[in-house]
Amino acid sequence: MTDLALTGLVSRPAQAWGGVRLVPLVRAEPIEDLRLDARLYDAELGVVEVGPRTEYVSYIPHGFVATWTDDGTPASAYGTQLRGPGERDRPPGRMPLRFHRRMARRADRNRLRFLPLHLALEGYLALHFGGPEIVWEEWSQRAVGHGLSPRAEEAYTGAQVGGLEDALRVFEIHSGQCGVLVYVADALAAAFVVPHPDDYRALHTTLVHDLYGELIYHYAMFGGPVADFHARIEDATVRSLADLRAGARRQRDEWAAFHDRVMAGALLGGDHTYQRVYEMGGYRLSRFLPSFERRRENHIGELITDGAGRLAYLKTFRLSENQVRRGHLLTGLAATGWNLADTAVALGVTEPQLGLRIEAAGFGHLLRQDILDHYRARARRDRR
Repeated sequence: MTDLALTGLVSRPAQAWGGVRLVPLVRAEPIEDLRLDARLYDAELGVVEVGPRTEYVSYIPHGFVATWTDDGTPASAYGTQLRGPGERDRPPGRMPLRFHRRMARRADRNRLRFLPLHLALEGYLALHFGGPEIVWEEWSQRAVGHGLSPRAEEAYTGAQVGGLEDALRVFEIHSGQCGVLVYVADALAAAFVVPHPDDYRALHTTLVHDLYGELIYHYAMFGGPVADFHARIEDATVRSLADLRAGARRQRDEWAAFHDRVMAGALLGGDHTYQRVYEMGGYRLSRFLPSFERRRENHIGELITDGAGRLAYLKTFRLSENQVRRGHLLTGLAATGWNLADTAVALGVTEPQLGLRIEAAGFGHLLRQDILDHYRARARRDRR
């Protein structure tokens, strides 16, 4: 487990629009030998084969294509095209469906197609998906035979997050910008990083098609406008333009340090478990899961790094408290081999309390009905 670092990127002063705050991330030196572009799909509902007799079904409006070179020479984005609004065909009167082979699939010798964010979400949904490996008497035959299948989670598109689409439309893209951190009511909603400024300009608007958690949706609905941060330079310290420039640089650096340490601290300072997905030349595509520590921010995500640890690509999703609770519970069960008595001791609760937690988390169907009824009766007696 290790921290997540924005190696090669610098935070710049934020821009606020209503309840949305956008913090640009700028590279001093863009990455030239790895480029990203979007592949638009004609169907937003996608089905991905992720294993034998296992499919991932979700809203998938586009994929990303990573193009790299073996010798370090610059690479250009692939397949860029211009199209007028009148050239789009009217959609048919049905729900189109698109089938994908795997989350990440080689498209050519030096090109990889992957499904952004869904790579991370599938990793969360697959968390201990197989269920109990030992046939403890408390678990139902369904739990033993099928594990957690089917497993489902809810999310909202960026178009449903109030103010996000307008903020992205009026946002001023900085010179050298290769990423952004999105805050809603000053809660970190998502991080997005790409290798090159041209990639960011092309992919900036895809953020409105991404998925966001329940917490972010409600913060956008009920939260008010956020305060903007203003640079303050003492008049007495300014005697020349050089003093003014130095003061502005100092304010900018102090903002970046505050942002990375405080506002993004839970993401950058949290412990994560990484899983390698694909090796692509000198780069590695991975996804990560958080520690599922209760009552703190937990983010899942995917990233591409080079051999020196420089961050080329990043996309994250903030889990809701209910999703964190489910991850915490499944991790605890797996750590004890799905033995309820041992898990209850590890979590500091009684076995009936653990059984009711499993039910409240939406996994009650995994327990035998008579066992669950027994736990409910025990809990009622304990409350008397």
